This record gives sequence, C-alpha cells and structure tokens, in this order.
Amino acid sequence: MTSATTPLTMTGARPGHTTMQEGVYRALRDAILSGRFVPGRSVTLRGVASMLGVSVTPVREALRQLVAEHALEALDNRRVRVPHMDQARLGEICSVRIALETQAALRSLPYVDGGTIERLWQLNDAIDDAIARGDVVGYLQRHHDFHFTLYSAAPSRVLVRLIESVWLQFSPFLSHAINHVETDYLKDRHAEALHALEARNPDLLRFAVEADIREGLGALREEEWDEGAS
Repeated sequence: MTSATTPLTMTGARPGHTTMQEGVYRALRDAILSGRFVPGRSVTLRGVASMLGVSVTPVREALRQLVAEHALEALDNRRVRVPHMDQARLGEICSVRIALETQAALRSLPYVDGGTIERLWQLNDAIDDAIARGDVVGYLQRHHDFHFTLYSAAPSRVLVRLIESVWLQFSPFLSHAINHVETDYLKDRHAEALHALEARNPDLLRFAVEADIREGLGALREEEWDEGAS
C-alpha cells in the first residue's frame, strides 16, 4: 500500500502523545493524508509494524480505529488497504465536503487576521512549488495545511474533526490530481479564497471553496483509482 520511495515512519508521532497506539495512529493517519498509502495495494499488520519499528499490538489497534473511520478496510488475510473508490462514493464525498467545508470557511471568516492570511499565501506558494517539482507528498501536505489553517481559525470542537474524517477517505486518491493541475485547474481557487478573505466577502469565499472542492475531486480519473492494484 505504501510506495517504496515513501516508507512509513513515526515522524507523525508528536510530543505529548500519551500512548504508543496514539503515536502509531497519528503516523498512519498522516501517511494516509500525504498519499503514502497507494490505492489497490494491501499491507500486513506485521509489515506496518516493521516499517514503524514498533510491535504489532499498537499497530493493530490503530488500524482498527482507521477502519472504523472508513479510511482503511480490513481484509480476511490480516491485511488492510484503502477502500475502493467509485463514482457514487466520490460524489457523496464531494457533497459532504462542500456542506462541511463551506460552513467551516464562513465560520472562520471573522477570526482570520493578517497573520493567518499571510500564512495562507505562503502555503499557496508552497503548493505551486510542489506542483512544479512534481512533489506529490509535498503537494498533499501543503494542500491539507492550507485548508485546515483556514478551517481551524474559528473555535471548533466538532466541525474540523468531521472534516478530517472525510479527508481520510479521499486523500489517497488525491495524489493523482497533481497530474492534471495544468489542464483541469483553470483558476487558482485558493487565491480566490484568499482575495475573498481579504475583502471579507462571504459569498465569494463560499464560491471559491466549493469550486476548489468540485474541481479537485473532478480531476480524479476513474482509471487511476486502483492504479496500484497488483
């Protein structure tokens, strides 16, 4: 499930975690969000444990949690993989993202200050740089950071976590979108969102966020969804 050039590591385990399982969960979650899990390929529990340098027990529990979140699916041979994507599921994910993320962006609008906007411009430049270099992992990480820097500007105990759960379900497939940026992304929707934030215009902000979601998921090609299958 992971490519040979992007092995799993415990870099996602951050200081302050109270258990090994929490650290393993964070490492696996970050790996899913950054495209290190390849759709169509499965991996064993022992394989994941070996890559992370930990025992099987915390890996088993962390994977069980990710299966419950629909980020992974368990197979009957002690393997896990990214769940299959189809047009109906992708359409549902798109609708849910639009509903949640436009609301999150609008809730954040009163809280976004100049420092946040400057950080968002920096992230947008980093996204462009990653695309130019063909850096898929860097693109996915900065793309995630851009959206969640915006959504986290407003206090939230529920909404951001719901959005994170949805992102776990489509992020492994989003790595293919970088192949179509030049032809499918006719406008920089992130820049549009930033101009809307600077103008304090909620209507333009909603439009930019919705367009970014539709065009981003629309760039996914069905023939690529299970490209890594063997």
